[in-house]
Amino acid sequence: MVRIVISNPEEGKAYQLEPEETKFERLVGLEIGDSFEGDIIDLPGYELEIMGGSDKEGFPMRNGVRGEGRTQPLLSGGSGYKPTEKGSRRRKTVRGEKVSKNIAQLNTVIKKHGEKPIEKILGLEPTEEETEEE
Repeated sequence: MVRIVISNPEEGKAYQLEPEETKFERLVGLEIGDSFEGDIIDLPGYELEIMGGSDKEGFPMRNGVRGEGRTQPLLSGGSGYKPTEKGSRRRKTVRGEKVSKNIAQLNTVIKKHGEKPIEKILGLEPTEEETEEE
């Protein structure tokens, strides 16, 4: 099962969504930095941008690494490696920037908001009955 994390920088909130496999397959082939319509994952009117993610084993996607497979480039910082000493470099396993079926988590950010609030679409907003009970 794939999890899509949707960040809303204006409110400082993040939401998790687990779409059906058939809906996620429409995102396969996109790359980090690409935008897509929220209608694909049942968020009408929203536009989302892919910022990164990780595969089923936890290896992060890295911008600038072509393709969708894993590789071990020499890294000096950034996604996948945080050096403790200045100038140190290491070979680390990272996944390419292209979305594939092996992705377990996809991180996105909202670029354009829809008419309805995202909490209401995802069912996170309390209903009228719940607010009356309090």
